[in-house]
Order: sequence, then structure tokens, then C-alpha cells
Amino acid sequence: MSEIHGWCEPRFDAVREAFARNFDEGRELGASVAVYRRGRAVVDLWGGRAGPDTAWEQDTITLLASATKGLVAAAAMLLVDRGLLDLDTPIAAYWPEFAAGGKADIPLRWVLGHRSGVVTVDPPLTLLDLEGGTAVSEALAAAVPAWQPGRAHGYHCLTMGWLVGEVVQRVTGMSVQRFFAKEIAGPLGLDLHIGLPDARERRLADLVPPTEEQLLQGRANPELADLNQAICDPASLFHRSTFGSVALAGNPLAAASMPQAGIPSCGGAGNAAGLARMYAALVGDVDGIRLLRPETADRARTVEASGMDLVLRCRTSYGRGFMLPGGPMWPGECSPTAFGHPGVTGVFAYADPDHELGFAYVPNRMTELITGGDDRVRRLVEATHRCACA
Repeated sequence: MSEIHGWCEPRFDAVREAFARNFDEGRELGASVAVYRRGRAVVDLWGGRAGPDTAWEQDTITLLASATKGLVAAAAMLLVDRGLLDLDTPIAAYWPEFAAGGKADIPLRWVLGHRSGVVTVDPPLTLLDLEGGTAVSEALAAAVPAWQPGRAHGYHCLTMGWLVGEVVQRVTGMSVQRFFAKEIAGPLGLDLHIGLPDARERRLADLVPPTEEQLLQGRANPELADLNQAICDPASLFHRSTFGSVALAGNPLAAASMPQAGIPSCGGAGNAAGLARMYAALVGDVDGIRLLRPETADRARTVEASGMDLVLRCRTSYGRGFMLPGGPMWPGECSPTAFGHPGVTGVFAYADPDHELGFAYVPNRMTELITGGDDRVRRLVEATHRCACA
């Protein structure tokens, strides 16, 4: 039996069992899982290796990849809750330059719901562009939507964080990274970051590619045959919105997940305890702090887009910045009111307002989550749901 550290309330023993099983079957290298229930931590477990010679500790953090979008969405919805942003107001009202290229009428909710069509950047951005910031906003302002805005939806893999981040900057005078740190991570005491302070890099777990078994399992999913084809097709919208939008050496998706690249869609870092605590505070009181009023949390999970995704070429469902249950990208059965976000590193986190839950799982063995092949997190999500409903 694998050695699992941390603690778990008896009611949630099935989560501990599922977590240990992942290690016992050789699926896991290192990972953490955390659950909050009605404002209290009920699960905080970790185990395995963070690196070849390093044990996974309670304060180990990992790269979050696209789960970072949940942090950006939380920042945006907090500003909506405070009346500083309006979901139906055109982005050009906050950012006049964005009106170019037929984008004058795109409201904030279309970006949060992946309906704006602004999914590609041409020519691709360089690392120097990303570090400067101004070139990114200029490129997005000049971008032309890949489809008629509002008429369809497709995953804004890289652009969602940039677009929302620019609006946050215009409204608050702070970058989305700084706003999140000041208004969300700081008050809640979260080890959760959009970007990564240098002092914390020593606690960063090494990412390890998925096993061949995981790759084969994901690619066998018939719902995702078109996505797997698009990943290898330079002319596809998926390829153009990811590999073709950022000119980084090596694998652009892996490079884009690095916090040093400064991409708010996928450049976050943190641990399961921080993610679970944040999601719990979106739907309930955590140590006297509730981020969103109930009516604003309801708006965050209101369906903005559902059906065939033009970028991922499979069924997806989105609220306002968060992914919703349904389709192959959401791992496991849970409450239909849940909202959260996965990441290609294997991370997954969500809130369940029906049961006042915040859940998060953070591993360092990458997976084919983007192609639906991760049973590790599915087991944990379904165990958490069963325990909450018991």
C-alpha cells in the first residue's frame, strides 16, 4: 500500500481510498487532493514524489495549465459582483481599441463563454511579446474573429486569459495576476498564483509526460476522434489557436503552461488545498470570507454555450469563464450545478453549490485529460460526490 499523508474526515474515506488506489495501480507519481464542505476542509491528502529525489510535501505546488482559467474567471466574477464589470457590456466600452476587426459588439460574457471567436493570433506572439504585454493587447485588438461572434462557441485556449486580463487591467489599474493575488489569494491565504514568484520555484513539482497506456486510452475515446485529428493538422482551428498563436521553442502547449511565459490562460501554479479553498469560497463562507453573492455564483454557472465546440471538435459546455458538466472534458458524475476547470497537466477543480463543496486534484504526471483519458480524477470526483450525498 502506498503511503498517503494528510488527513480525511471519516465521511470522506472513499476519497482517501480512491486516491490510494491511483498510487497502488502505478498511475500516480505525486499528487494532492483536497475537499472543502460547508466552509471546512474535510480532505487534505498528498503523497508520492515531486521529483526524482524529492518527496511530495504539504506545500508542494505544480503548474496548473488551463485550470488557471478558473482563477481568471473568479477575478472577473468578483468584479461583476462588485458592480465594476458588466457581463453584457461590450468589451470595447472598457477597451476602445478592441472594436477593430468587427469586434465592437462583443460583450464580456461571450469571451467568458468562449463565444467571441477571438481564438487565434497572427502572426504568432514571441516570448518577448509575452514579457512586454503591450504587444499582446495590440495583437488582440487587431485580431479578427474566426467565426461570427455569438453564433457559435470554441475553446479560447490562450486568448481567454489575455482578453479578460486586459479588461481587468482597464477597470482596476492592476494586472489580473496582481488583482487575483490582492483580492482573492491574499484574503483567503491561498498558495495559488497566476504566474509564479521566483521564491516559490523550489517547491514546484516536476511534470512528467503521460504513460503510453494513458495516451492510448485517451485516443481510443470515440467522442474525441475529431479532436485527435485536429491536434495533428496545422490548418485546424485547434492547431492555429494553440501551436500557431505562440512562437515558443519546442511544444508550444507545454511552454505556454509555464508561469514564466506570463499567459493567464494557462500560466498558474498552486496546490489542491488552495484550489479547493478558492472554489469553496465562490459558493459559501470560508473563515468569514465569501467571494461571490449567491446570485453572482449562479450567474457564473449559467450556461453561456453548449454543444459542438468549433476548436475542440467535441461537446463542451461553458458558464462564465468556467467549464460545466457534460461532454468528455468533464471527468466524472457530480452535481449538475457544478462549475470548474481542468488542465492538461491533469489538474481539475470545481465548486458544487448544491452541496457547498470545493474540490481540487493536482498531480505531476501529465495526462491525456484533453483527450478524455484520465480515470484518476474521475474516481476522485465521483467518490467525493458519493460522500457528499451520503
